[in-house]
Amino acid sequence: MKLKGEIHLFLIRLAFLLVFLWVLFGLLFGITTMKNNDMSPRISAGDLLFYYRLEKPKSGDVVVLQKAGEKYVGRVIAAGGDTVEITEDEKVKINGSKIVENDIFYDTPQYESDTVYPLTLKSGEYFILGDQRGNAKDSRYFGAVKDKEIKGRVITVLRRSDI
Repeated sequence: MKLKGEIHLFLIRLAFLLVFLWVLFGLLFGITTMKNNDMSPRISAGDLLFYYRLEKPKSGDVVVLQKAGEKYVGRVIAAGGDTVEITEDEKVKINGSKIVENDIFYDTPQYESDTVYPLTLKSGEYFILGDQRGNAKDSRYFGAVKDKEIKGRVITVLRRSDI
């Protein structure tokens, strides 16, 4: 009889634990791995990313997004109402002004895509670029990103180990 009560208590605690983990990692936070080097050198392929789901991103935030069933990671450089342009000399202009990105070490080339510049973002849209500007799949490739496509803002990066 006592064993049956302990099993019942164990199952109740297990159910509470599972619900707690679902709320924690299903609604508040998310975990994903970096699949490529689009954010190199800050985030490398294989790094583990923890992201927070309940906050709207702002310029400069690194976000996890999902476009056409694929997950991507990139940096928000413009939001709704902003006009973005990638110039012929591989610079980024926001609202007509070239932006200075001290932590980005690469020029930003235009891609052959359906994205036409200058691009004015609608409310709830973001323009996202990878830090590895030469070959990152980002808004130059797939266009503006909508609010609902952003999974969350990256809050922690756990570096991979080469063990």
